[in-house]
Amino acid sequence: MIAAEQDAKDARIVPLEGQVAQLTFQLEQLKRMIFGTRSERFVPTDPAQATLFDTSAGSVPTTGTPPTQAISYTRTKPQEKKHPVCEAIAAHLPRVERVIEPENIPEGAKRIGEEITETLEYTPGSIHVDRIVRPKYVVDASTGSAVCIASMPSLPFPKSNLGASLAAHICVSKFADHLPLYRQRSQLKRAGLDVSDSTIGGWFQATATLLEPLGDVLRKEVFAQSYLQADESPIAVQDNHKEGTLRKGYYWVYHAPLAKIVLFDYQPGRSAEFPTTVLKDFQGTLQTDGYAGYEKLAAREGIVALACMAHARRYFEKALDNDKARAEYALRRIGDLYAIERSCDERNDPPDKRHEHRQQEAVPILDELEQWIKAEINVVAPKSPIGQAMAYTLGLWPRLRAYTLDGRYLIDNNRIENTIRPLAIGRKNYLFAGSDRGARQAAIMYSLIGTCKLRGVEPFAYLSDVVARIPEHKANKLSELLPQNWQPAGQ
Repeated sequence: MIAAEQDAKDARIVPLEGQVAQLTFQLEQLKRMIFGTRSERFVPTDPAQATLFDTSAGSVPTTGTPPTQAISYTRTKPQEKKHPVCEAIAAHLPRVERVIEPENIPEGAKRIGEEITETLEYTPGSIHVDRIVRPKYVVDASTGSAVCIASMPSLPFPKSNLGASLAAHICVSKFADHLPLYRQRSQLKRAGLDVSDSTIGGWFQATATLLEPLGDVLRKEVFAQSYLQADESPIAVQDNHKEGTLRKGYYWVYHAPLAKIVLFDYQPGRSAEFPTTVLKDFQGTLQTDGYAGYEKLAAREGIVALACMAHARRYFEKALDNDKARAEYALRRIGDLYAIERSCDERNDPPDKRHEHRQQEAVPILDELEQWIKAEINVVAPKSPIGQAMAYTLGLWPRLRAYTLDGRYLIDNNRIENTIRPLAIGRKNYLFAGSDRGARQAAIMYSLIGTCKLRGVEPFAYLSDVVARIPEHKANKLSELLPQNWQPAGQ
């Protein structure tokens, strides 16, 4: 009877212990989010190095005379401190020269050289008016007929006084430099241009509408690629049906690593139907995290599914406080996989060489790690952080190791997360999108400016040129104006 009661108590205690471990883990994560660092950097512990409070080597005597030992060593003599030297100013920057002649130069003095001092100066943004003057001429002065006047050049906004460069500045300031429109309005006012909130908002909408056809062309280019990475990120959107309330929309982001282009696709939710519909014709390799919304795509014929090793590493990093020994082992093995990738990057290995190194070096590590997880997952609590890390990794294991099949594949989704980072910074500043239409227009800007960043194109120069040229550009040649194909006018 006593044994039966004890067994019943143990049966109740085991799930409670798992619940306590889970709640403790959640509390530690909340404390880390509020007070701690979010860095996932892992530095392996050196087993040969003693810790500060390690007493395993024996107790330290507290009384008596401590033993002494003579120690001699040679040290390098410290070098004399050098005075800091200013770095040379970049030669491509324009110079404004100011010559200062000495006063009271005696007659006959001969110039023997000069001293040059350079300082960096800044001129705040200025607004100017581009005034187009078209003189009129009368060919037959006696009758006043046949008036001759030059044709009006094409303007991107014919019924507005907005110019291409100012439109580009507004878009780049908001979507690359994360300045909301109301802050830009203050900047323009300091520069001498006072406009209303509705005016500057209308200017942005007009620019986004003008660039919509270019966004459609970029969309086709992205989905024509054979290797895509996908991720999603929320955006608060003002609800037009309930005044003063916000609802959650999502930017679904598709990044083509080989072509270095990116597309932001706004959708009103996070349902699996959105990526499934958008990628209904996609054939190739798709790399995602473990979100269930991608499961239908991953299981579809014609798609090779890859997972993200960084997400698996993140789970083990969060489990360090729960089970340090097991978490550190997994992190060390994953670190070895990343060390192979860094070596390939440093050697600038082509895809075939990278594939060869992965087969020889990474595959054995993956095999070992898989066997270790399969053995250890049976002895850890399923709901503990380390148990969840193992379950997540093992559930995606075929996709996690699939990157070794081709030297062109990436080990993780970090590059697409880097393209999403400007969105995360931007929404902390402008807080929400005014409507679904506004969120879709913002997606066009994030796509074009994000692709500019990936391709090393200066976004202000790009948008200034494209906004001015797109009204007269042939529709069947709009791909020439995409960041990856763009050449400035006249080149």
